[in-house]
Amino acid sequence: MTDAPRPRTGGQILVDQLARHGVGDIFCVPGESFLAVLDALHDAEIRLTVCRQEGGAAMMAEAHGKLTGKPGICFVTRGPGATNASPGLHIAKQDSTPMILFVGQIERAAREREAFQELDYRAVFGTIAKWVTEIDSAERLPELIARAFHVATAGRPGPVVIALPEDMLTETATVTDAPAFQPVETHPALSQMVALQNMLAKAEKPFAILGGSRWSAEAVRRFSRFADLFSLPVACSFRRQGHFSADHRCYAGDLGLGVNPRLLARIKESDLLLVVGGRLSEIPSQGYTLLDIPGPRQRLVHVHPDPEELGRVYSPALAINASPTAFAAAIETVQPPRALPWAAGTEALHADYLAWSDPTRITTPGTLQMGGVMAHLREVLPADAILCNGAGNFATWVHRFWPFRTHDGQLAPTSGSMGYGVPAAIGAKRLLPERTVVVVSGDGDFLMNGQEFATAVQYGLPVIVILVDNGMYGTIRMHQEREYPGRVSGTALKNPDFAAYATAFGGYGERVERNEDFPAALARALGSGLPAILHCPIDPEAITPTTTIQALRDRKRP
Repeated sequence: MTDAPRPRTGGQILVDQLARHGVGDIFCVPGESFLAVLDALHDAEIRLTVCRQEGGAAMMAEAHGKLTGKPGICFVTRGPGATNASPGLHIAKQDSTPMILFVGQIERAAREREAFQELDYRAVFGTIAKWVTEIDSAERLPELIARAFHVATAGRPGPVVIALPEDMLTETATVTDAPAFQPVETHPALSQMVALQNMLAKAEKPFAILGGSRWSAEAVRRFSRFADLFSLPVACSFRRQGHFSADHRCYAGDLGLGVNPRLLARIKESDLLLVVGGRLSEIPSQGYTLLDIPGPRQRLVHVHPDPEELGRVYSPALAINASPTAFAAAIETVQPPRALPWAAGTEALHADYLAWSDPTRITTPGTLQMGGVMAHLREVLPADAILCNGAGNFATWVHRFWPFRTHDGQLAPTSGSMGYGVPAAIGAKRLLPERTVVVVSGDGDFLMNGQEFATAVQYGLPVIVILVDNGMYGTIRMHQEREYPGRVSGTALKNPDFAAYATAFGGYGERVERNEDFPAALARALGSGLPAILHCPIDPEAITPTTTIQALRDRKRP
């Protein structure tokens, strides 16, 4: 990498730009369409993680973007390689995660002939990505890659797709490197903070909901101090529980699936709602029923880094175009009123949360119960453990019963994508090897990207997978039993021996069938120093923490 122009191949120019923009990790599945990039990476100080499927590689890059706030980088080959990566792109889109997907492309002269694996990437990814482009000239690589970093991180972050014609990567150009990108920050106006202070002074039942991306550890600490000063009750949006510590006296819970009814009632009766960073999309808004649309009954203060999100669904009384990080810094100027009439209610809400999140109060069918598993995890895992999951009813056990305490302690897709947990854990462990990283996965969820367990073994990443096996696609079965009780169709699964699966890849595997056996099995998995799978079969009747399949059937009967 140099500031002085010199002849370089397109592949070398590209890698030099990535280094200049601070990229330390790339996740990929190799392809002949970008061999020039792979060659340039041979001598670069950028770590390359080779994955087993493009969907896993894209999810690792997305998790990296979540943890760092900088674009996660993924390389895949053309056609099926690119379409395999689309779930990771969709996660980045809905989760507001900065990410750049580089796709090898056919040679320029062969375009428009439906050449081998040819796709029009602007057409294919135009509704998912923030920006899709194809670079036709090596001379424009510095310009367009710099633009990609800015687009991916500005406003509401998201994914960018860049197609790289194979022959462009091998041509030589003499061009100057772009300056390192600097994220664009949006700050609230002083007048807006004064208006917020006046609104809080007049409120009787204020409430805060934290969501979205562009948070930092310092922003979380600052908002925590603000909440403590105001005795302000705080909830986190769906799968955004790292934005506020569960140990904080003002924490009221999360707005996900199966929410504490008392929490929902308190939000509905609030007179001032402060929403920071989030969009209040379908799941946190409980199917768009929590607030009236377009004009909420509560006075709504909506803080978001993208002006296009302000007023898009809900008409706020005060719209603040600012990132959560900038807003958390500015909010330290806001002073509390002399009286805090809502303080006692805040204490009651936190007590409700503690009771609601106590796994020892939950009993489900079977000899191995997830309540007992979660209780033990709470006892032995460090407070800064990173918990990862994909999608399925099993995830309720994590969101409801694990007390998230650090801003980077949760990796879970708000998009509801299955197969996310294992790749996300690998991305996290690659970045933060000193942290304990645990995946809680369902049987159907795991096998969406379970082959990436081999990636964990290859790079010596001792993630722990707690594989909850009920022999079905549980979430779909739950809905099926609600609507068509007893008519099981398309939801049963015949599963492998997952412990043997782990050992076949070179990891640690163990089957756990009773609550009393779980603590020792977890200790052995942690002590092995290997990627590990604890295969945990559970009773199929234990479909959620609060109901069974039989209860669902009985409820539907006339």
